[in-house]
Amino acid sequence: MSEIVVQSVYFEKPGKENTPRTLEIAKQRADALGVKTILIATTRGDTGAQAARLFQEHDVIVVTHSAGFKEANAQELTDENRAAIESAGGKILTCQHAFGGVGRAVRRKWDTYQLDEIIAQTFRTFGQGVKVCAEIALMAADAGLVRTGEPCIAIAGTGRGADTAVVLIPANAQEFFDLKILEVLAKPRIG
Repeated sequence: MSEIVVQSVYFEKPGKENTPRTLEIAKQRADALGVKTILIATTRGDTGAQAARLFQEHDVIVVTHSAGFKEANAQELTDENRAAIESAGGKILTCQHAFGGVGRAVRRKWDTYQLDEIIAQTFRTFGQGVKVCAEIALMAADAGLVRTGEPCIAIAGTGRGADTAVVLIPANAQEFFDLKILEVLAKPRIG
């Protein structure tokens, strides 16, 4: 039998203090595998700007919260970080969250969970960052920014910063079960 040995790093605690190490781990694995596409979740854009600068020789897609996520008509990505991401060659995707769109509206109105949020909660058993990595892969595939069936690296976090990185095969949301997490490169043990 053949096997692949991959080192996984497990942080004692989640959080933005893990960002530099998470990005370093993801960069090393991307280079080792020859993976060119990097997905990075960001809210205000600090982590997205860091990743765009680090991964300049890669195709970097920075995925933000949807407009109105925190408050009506507001985008959390700052203009300064948007400019930094774009000047480093990163692309920015802002769209509906794959695991929390209309289903979230149903929950808020009638206090009942829908399938997309049940899937999100299931992914969270592995950690918030793992959930976000899967979600941004679906979003980027639906936007045509990543190719389905081809490995990429997704990076996300728990709250602010990055503490999770995985190698995955993206899929379109309508083909959700084709999404495959191939390797967990880093994640918090708790959170």
